[in-house]
Amino acid sequence: MSKHKKTIQNHLKTEQIPIIGMHCRSCEILIEDELKKIPRIKKISISHKNGAATIHYEGKLDMEAVNRAIKDAGYEIGVEQTDFISKNFNDYKDLYYSAVILIILYILYNISGLSSFSIGSSSGYSSLPVVLLVGLTAGFSTCMALVGGLVLGISARHSEKHPGATPLQKFRPHIFFNIGRVLSFFILGGLIGALGSVFQLSGPTLGLLTIVVGIVMLVLGVQLTEIFPGIKNGLTLPKQISQFFGIKESKNKEYSHKNSIIMGALTFFLPCGFTQAMQLYAISTGSFKTGALVMGIFAIGTMPGLLGVGGLTSVIKGTFAKRFFKFAGLLVVILALVNINNGYNLTGWKIKLSGAKKTANLNDPNVKIEDGVQIIRMTQSASGYSPNNFTIKAGIPSKWIIDAKDPNACSGAVTSSKLGIRKVLQQGENIIEFTPKETGDVTFSCLMGMYRGQFIIIENNSPKDTTESKAIQTTTDNKTQAQASPAEATPKANSDKQVFKASYTTDKGILPNNFEAIAGKPVQIEIEAKDDVQGCMSTIKIPGLVDQPQLLENGKTVKFEFTPKTSGEYEFTCAMGVPFGATLKVK
Repeated sequence: MSKHKKTIQNHLKTEQIPIIGMHCRSCEILIEDELKKIPRIKKISISHKNGAATIHYEGKLDMEAVNRAIKDAGYEIGVEQTDFISKNFNDYKDLYYSAVILIILYILYNISGLSSFSIGSSSGYSSLPVVLLVGLTAGFSTCMALVGGLVLGISARHSEKHPGATPLQKFRPHIFFNIGRVLSFFILGGLIGALGSVFQLSGPTLGLLTIVVGIVMLVLGVQLTEIFPGIKNGLTLPKQISQFFGIKESKNKEYSHKNSIIMGALTFFLPCGFTQAMQLYAISTGSFKTGALVMGIFAIGTMPGLLGVGGLTSVIKGTFAKRFFKFAGLLVVILALVNINNGYNLTGWKIKLSGAKKTANLNDPNVKIEDGVQIIRMTQSASGYSPNNFTIKAGIPSKWIIDAKDPNACSGAVTSSKLGIRKVLQQGENIIEFTPKETGDVTFSCLMGMYRGQFIIIENNSPKDTTESKAIQTTTDNKTQAQASPAEATPKANSDKQVFKASYTTDKGILPNNFEAIAGKPVQIEIEAKDDVQGCMSTIKIPGLVDQPQLLENGKTVKFEFTPKTSGEYEFTCAMGVPFGATLKVK
């Protein structure tokens, strides 16, 4: 019997066929299953490492059937390129069609109104159904651009490398990803609600994190396009980063569920604009339960969009899969570049390019000086900020009035790391006060860096006017302070305690807003809230003197008691460090 088998094998013919596109053992199984259907083939040996299939057959081999079988499996006959840039015309043709489809989808996206979609003109995220609706919006917009783009890149790359996995095996990791995301949002949302800004990152840190995520997406997208065959398998992420983002194979050729859960949990720290606005709202609640519900329900709202990405990549297979992965790769590359640019905006870095600098408008119609204060007016909407370029003078107190039309959109929170500003906007007029100290360009943006603008700060060349303005402002301040509280004046020398009283309203802020105290003597500051306060500005502290923030509530008085030991100027800020425009000078 064994002799008979040996004789048959000696009569079999052998053909070695080069195959393009194999990555792993799953690729070998897919091709082998298709080739087995061809008559006269007796034995098949496939090596993805060598990029070839060795076929043992009798009689005449039907090469057309072989070519068709390999294409049905999602591959093609040919020698794998080792050139840095692809010379295969079909690769560029597929990429061209992908670009056309993306342009059409982008046009339809804008025509449909989804690009400027907002959830209405509510004064805030005042109810959990509104929070859920914000999550749904984010899941198909900015969260899709950042978190969804990252998931698309990883899941498409995984599906491409493991075509033999079942749709359920490919989709199951996305379920674990979203479970980890929702759980972390509940837990961490509760913690920031109870503890304040513990988990809040600075603008530059968020910018760097966005750039890192953008680079990860760029690597994955480039590999999916197959335009650079020389680095398709050579360009890989460091082991630590791969593990961090859950890119880890197991014996059954799918993600590690543990890593998928961790990856979902870590998205709490990714700088999606909607996510950060929700985090600031959770902080303002001052409650573990409410903060947990706000962040958890928001994460649930984002699930349909993110699961849709996972579901799409899990069912794609065959010849169409190759083209889809190129389409996905191009989309991920575009999103990566957008996010890297957004991250750069958040860092506050400036790269000076000749011809790229905007010129100052010395007669900026959107900036007026009233009583020695620069009044800057801007309108916020779902599509960004208008106008978004202002010329202001250094050394003059500024009042930035932002009329928020769609405060629940991604642009409904504004930040500038250089000015120390981070504010969640409320419906109607919002006032941010600051004094520009240095000349130059200062950028501001939404919390994701997607919508942006800039202040062009120029020298104040009107010393006479400035002196008069300061005199007018000083007179006005003194008059206001005297009316608001006689105790605001410098305390009597024999007084045991320096007592200051003020009030807070959303339109005027803290009045009076300048206090002077003597070092080494006890101080008591009382601030009565006369309006409902929402968002980040509902908390107040004095960094360097009182670091534990207190909550501003309508009709209640916040009381700070401390003894300043060193001289200097101390600003009143919210828990996030956004200035109220009030200062305590210690002499």
